[in-house]
Order: sequence, then structure tokens, then C-alpha cells
Amino acid sequence: MSTTARSTRPAARGLFLLGPAFVAAIAYVDPGNVAANLTGGARYGYLLVWVLVVANLMAGLVQYQSAKLGLVSGRTLPELLGDRLKPTARRLFWVQAELVAAATDLAEVIGGAIALNLLFGLPLFVGGLIVGAVSTGLLALQSRYGQRPFETVIIGLLAIIAIGFLAGLFITPPDGFAVLDGLIPRFDGTGSVLLSASMLGATVMPHAIYVHSALARDRHGHSATPEARRLILRTTRLDVIVALGIAGIVNIGMLLLAAVNLRNIDATDTISGAHAAIGASLGPGIALVFSIGLLASGLASTSVGTYAGATIMAGLLKRRIPVFLRRLITLVPAVALLAAGIDPTAALVVSQVFLSFGIPFALVPLLRLTNDPNVMAEQVNRRPMRLALSLIVVLVVALNFALIGLTVWG
Repeated sequence: MSTTARSTRPAARGLFLLGPAFVAAIAYVDPGNVAANLTGGARYGYLLVWVLVVANLMAGLVQYQSAKLGLVSGRTLPELLGDRLKPTARRLFWVQAELVAAATDLAEVIGGAIALNLLFGLPLFVGGLIVGAVSTGLLALQSRYGQRPFETVIIGLLAIIAIGFLAGLFITPPDGFAVLDGLIPRFDGTGSVLLSASMLGATVMPHAIYVHSALARDRHGHSATPEARRLILRTTRLDVIVALGIAGIVNIGMLLLAAVNLRNIDATDTISGAHAAIGASLGPGIALVFSIGLLASGLASTSVGTYAGATIMAGLLKRRIPVFLRRLITLVPAVALLAAGIDPTAALVVSQVFLSFGIPFALVPLLRLTNDPNVMAEQVNRRPMRLALSLIVVLVVALNFALIGLTVWG
């Protein structure tokens, strides 16, 4: 065997181990992100670039902690919580987690329905039903063939999403100095705080925090020895860095696309209006690619969201229902709202704000469990990591209180 073959085999094995973080990363490029980021760029230009940068760094740190918890403990975050909470507290915690999952699914189904409307002129109600049916097929793939084929399909959809939302930047690149200026933290009134909370809710996703512990554990198993854990955790870090890095680039790219092409143009605070403006500014080809990216986003993210909901229920209630039944239950509210004729983009943005309020319920237990040496053994968080995670929790809670105050008192 040649030296080259021997040297490349470990690298190939390492690439084969990648995947769980890419599934979790889909949550960070769902249609709620599209609505929040396009609205932020169209209304405020480059002002909120810093929000996405900070949120993505936070997301990477948090997702790695969730994966590490599953790999080291051999248990998912919902399972560990279910073991520790008293029955009443456990059920209440499950209720809020399910509401967060429902808000997530609302955004994803609506986004996919908007994409089908833009591509084929289908009514939103019909589009929502089609998104539900196709996402059920993706879940059937996971149920029948296992996690690896599901990961492969999701990674392919992530590639489509990235191309769809970044293609326009190659036609009209952003102003580099303006991008740098957007890295300076600041707000511009209540509206910018609302959008910041929406971007945070769309970028640090509660259901992704819950499900990543299951994805990593189910993919790699429970490593019993410290040496085995260190090996798989190195791969997991790379998995998170690459996957969340791609998601972060896509999110920032969406905001920059809107800042360059949609600023001060009427009706661009809706996805449909933004699509029309992109077509007028960059041509129908870019608008078509954008719509395809939006459709891929809705299909992939709603499948992952349903998977997360099943993980939450199994861990907290110790019960499982068929994933197809879960798909039907969570589909009903989204389709009902579409049938009622609500403003779909407004519903997307509000759903992301709601998600932002659910983040502390996932972050605080994650922090406590990964700080517990009885759970994490030698992989327990050191002081710098404890401080960083504590700061993330404080920032999220502070932003939410600021949002409430500015909204109520103006």
C-alpha cells in the first residue's frame, strides 16, 4: 500500500464521520432566517450584520456542547432532563418545548409554501400540503434506511440552499467598508431590536439544541473510554465548525443581498416582494435560484424539526408516537394559518421572535448538565467555557427583556 493511500485513509474516515452537525445546521437556514435576514437588510442595510456574526458564534459553541453531551453521557438532552425533573415540571417543560417546535414548523411550512407559490403560482394552502407530504417522504427515508442516507440528502439540500441564497452576491457584491461598519454593535429604534431578537431566534434554535445531542449520540454511539471520546469529539468539533460556518455565511449573505439590492425599495419586507425586487435587479435567473433555495430550506428544515419534536417527546414524556403522526399534528396549525390568509412573512418573523424566548429553556439546562462532572466526567466544562456559556444565556435574556420594554413603552 502506498504512503499516499495510508495518509488519505484517516482523512476519508474523518469525512465519513461528518454529518450530524449538518442536519442540525439546517435549522439555522430555515425560512424564518430568510424572512428575518431579508427584512433586516431591506430596512436597516448593513446595521445588523454584527447580530448575525455574534449569533452564529454563539450557535456553534452551543451546538458543540449539545453534541458533546450526547456523546459523553450516552443520553440526549431531553432524556437527561426527563430523568431529573419531577412529573409536573417535566410535563410543563415539554409543553413549552413543543410550542417552540410548533413555531419552528410554522415557519418552515410557510416558507416552503411561499417558494412553491413563487415557482409555480400554487396557492399557499396547497403549497403547505405539498411541503408536508414531501417532508414526510424525507422522514420515511430516515425511518427505513437510517441516519446516514438522511444526512446525505440533508447535506445536498444545504448545498442547494447555499447556492440559492448566495448567487446574487456574485452579481452585485456588497460594499466591504459598509460590511465592516455593520460589525459595530448598535441598534436603531424598537424595530431593529425586534428584528435582532428575530434573527437570534432564527439563528440559535432551541429545537436544534435538543436534537443535536440525539443526532451525535445515534450516529457515533456512546464512547466509553476517555481516549475514544477525545477522538470522536475532535471530529465533532470539525463537523460543527464546517456546518455552522456554512450556515453563518448563508445567513450573512442573505442580509447582504437585501442590503445591496432591496434597500429603500417598497414592499421588500416580505419574501414575495423581495423575490420580485431581486428579479428586477438581478434578473429572473437569480430570482429562480433564490426560490429553489427557499424551497430546499423549507423541505429540509421541516423534516429536521419533526425529528427534533420526536426526540423531545421521547426524552421528556418517555413516549413515542409514529413520526408520520407527528408530521400531521404539527402540519395542521401551519396549513390552517395559510388557509386563513395571514401575512406569511409577518408570521415567519413573529415565529422567530417566539423562538428567541424559548432559547433560555434549552440553554440553561445544557449549561448545568455540561458543567456537571457526574454527567460529563473528564469532559466537564472548564471555567472559560462556563463563563462563555453563562454570557450567552445573559445576552439572550437581556435582549428579550429589552424587546419587551421597547415594545411596551416605545
